[in-house]
Amino acid sequence: MKKILLFLAIHLRNTNFHFSRKFSSKSNELLNLQTCIALLQSCAKNQELSMGRKIHSLMLVNGHLASPLSATSLINMYSKCNSIADAISVFNASTHVHNVFVYNSIIAGLASNDFSLKAFEFYYEMRLFGVAPDKFTFPCAIKACSNIEDLKNIHGLLFKFRLTFDLFIGSALVHSYLKFGLMDDALKVFERLPEKDDIVLWNAMINGYVQIGEFCKALMVFRRMVETGLVPNRFTVTGVLSALALAGEVYNGKLVHAFVIKTGYDLGIAVSNALIDMYGKCRQLEDALMVFENMIEKDTYSWNSIISVHEQCGDHEGTLRLLMGMLNSRIQPDLVTVTAALPACSHLSALKRGREIHGYMIKHRLVKVGSTYIANAVMDMYAKCGSMREARVVFDDMRVKDVASWNIMVMGYGMHGFGDEALSLFSCMCEDGLKPDEVSFVGVLAACSHAGFLRRGRELLAEMQPRYGVTPVVEHYACVIDMLGRAGQLEEAFKLVSDMSIEPNQVVWRAFLSACKLHGNADLAEVAAQRVLELEPEHCGNYVLMSNIYGEAGRYAEVAELRHMMRQHDVKKSPGCSWIELGDGVRAFLNGDRSYPEENSVYDGLDSLTACIREHGYSLDVLENCF
Repeated sequence: MKKILLFLAIHLRNTNFHFSRKFSSKSNELLNLQTCIALLQSCAKNQELSMGRKIHSLMLVNGHLASPLSATSLINMYSKCNSIADAISVFNASTHVHNVFVYNSIIAGLASNDFSLKAFEFYYEMRLFGVAPDKFTFPCAIKACSNIEDLKNIHGLLFKFRLTFDLFIGSALVHSYLKFGLMDDALKVFERLPEKDDIVLWNAMINGYVQIGEFCKALMVFRRMVETGLVPNRFTVTGVLSALALAGEVYNGKLVHAFVIKTGYDLGIAVSNALIDMYGKCRQLEDALMVFENMIEKDTYSWNSIISVHEQCGDHEGTLRLLMGMLNSRIQPDLVTVTAALPACSHLSALKRGREIHGYMIKHRLVKVGSTYIANAVMDMYAKCGSMREARVVFDDMRVKDVASWNIMVMGYGMHGFGDEALSLFSCMCEDGLKPDEVSFVGVLAACSHAGFLRRGRELLAEMQPRYGVTPVVEHYACVIDMLGRAGQLEEAFKLVSDMSIEPNQVVWRAFLSACKLHGNADLAEVAAQRVLELEPEHCGNYVLMSNIYGEAGRYAEVAELRHMMRQHDVKKSPGCSWIELGDGVRAFLNGDRSYPEENSVYDGLDSLTACIREHGYSLDVLENCF
C-alpha cells in the first residue's frame, strides 16, 4: 500500500498536482475522496488505464464508492481510456447512486467511443426510471440517435423541458439532421441558434449542402460566414473547394486559391489536395499540376488526384508517367490509383503496362479488396488491349459477376471478331438469369456486325423490345446499319435509316456513309453526306469520307469543292496518329512528324510497307494526295 501511495504522489507531482507538505505515508494511509477524484481526472487526461485501475482499487478499499461523484469520475476515466466494459461495470455496480450526472457520464462515454446504440439504451433507461435529463444529456443522446424517429422525439423533448438552444445542443441537432440527410431541418435549427460563432457548425452546413448537390447554397452559407466576421479555417476551405469543383466554378475557385495562399493554408496537404481536385473537375490541367508540383509533402490522395485529373483530361501518357513517379516516390498505390491508371492502358493499348499493374494488384491483394468492380476494370483493360485470353481468365476467376462483367466480355469478343464466342457468352448470360441491358445489345450487335452474322443480328434487333424489354436506341441502329453495310446490303440499310422509330443522328448517318465508301456507292453516299454535314458540319471525318468516295470515282472537282467547304467552315483535319508500346514506354507517331531521332529509319520502313501494299494491288486513299 505504501509503495502505491508513494507512486501516486510522484505521479501527481509530474502532472502538475500540488500537495501540502503535510502529505506523508503515515497521515495519508487513507486517501480522501477529493484526492482520488483529482487522480482519476489525471488518468483520464493522460489515458493511463493501469494507474486508474489502481486508484479504483484504493477507492474500493477506503470506501469511496458510495457517492455519485465517485461513479461519475470512474466512468469518465474508463471511457477516456477506451475501456467501455469497465465503465459499464462501474455503472451497474453503483445503482444506489444513479442520478443525472452518472447517466450523463455513461451516455457520453459510450457515444464518444462509437457505441451509439448502447448509449441510447442508457438514455432510454434513464427516462424509464424517471431521471430527468438536463442540457448536458441531450448533446450526447442526440449524437447516439440511430434513426430519424428517435432524433425527432428528442428534439420535441427540448421544448417540453423548456431548454433553450445553446451552441452544444444546437450543433448536435444540426450534425445529426445532416447525418440523416435532412437539410431543411438542419437549416431550421441553424437559423434558430442565438449565437453562431462556432466555425465547426458553419463547416457542417457547407458540407451538408455539398453532399446533396446544392452547391450554390453551400457558397451562400460560406459568404454569410465571412460576413459575420468568422475567419474560414482549413476545413472550411476544403468544403468550399468541393462545392466549387462540383459546380465547375473555376473563377471563384481561383479566388479561394488566392485566399489560401495569403493565409498559408496551402502548406496543408488536405487543402492542396482539394485545390487539385477543384482544378481537375474544372478541367484546368496545368493549374492542377502546378499545385501538385508546389506541394512540399504529398500523400496517396495527392497522387491519386493528379493521376485521375490527367486521365479525365485525356492525357493517358501523363497518367502512366505520374504512376511511375508515384512508385519512385515510394508511395504505395491503392485501389483508386489503379482504377485511374487502367483506362490509360486501355486507351493506349499498353498491354505490358496493364499486365504490370495487374501483377501489382495481385501482389498487394487489391483484387480481392476491390471485388467485382476492380475485376471488371482489369478485364476491360485486357479486352481493349486485345488480349481476350487474359480477359477470359479474369472473368472465369470472378466469384460474383454483374451485368457489366458479361458486357465487357461480349463487347471484347465482338470488337476483336470472335462472333461465335460473343453470341455464346450472351446466351450464357441470359441462362444465368441476368437481364441484358442496352450496353449488352450494343456488344452483341457489334459482334454480329464484325462477324457478318446478318440473320442473327436482324433477329436480335427484332427481339430487343418484346423479349428482353430493352427499347432500341441510336447506338443499336448504328450497329445494325454497320452490319448491313459491311455485307453490302446498302438498300436495306438505307431503308432501316429511313424507317427508324427515332430520328437518326450523325453517328447513324456516318456509319451508313462508311458503308457507302466501302462499296463505292457514290449516289447513296451523297445523300448520307448531305445529312451528316447538316448535323455536324465541323467534323473533319465527314469530309474525309466523302473525299475518298469522290476520289475513287474520279470526281476530283467534287474533291476540290469539299476542300473549299472545309476552308469556309474552318474545318481542319487532325493529323493521323498511331502509337506502339516499346520497352521504355508508349511512343506516339503523328502523320508527317519528323521530330524523332530515328526518323530516317522510321520513314524508310514506312516506304517499304507502302511499296509492298502497291505490289499487292492496293492503292492509297485519295485523301493522302488531297489533304
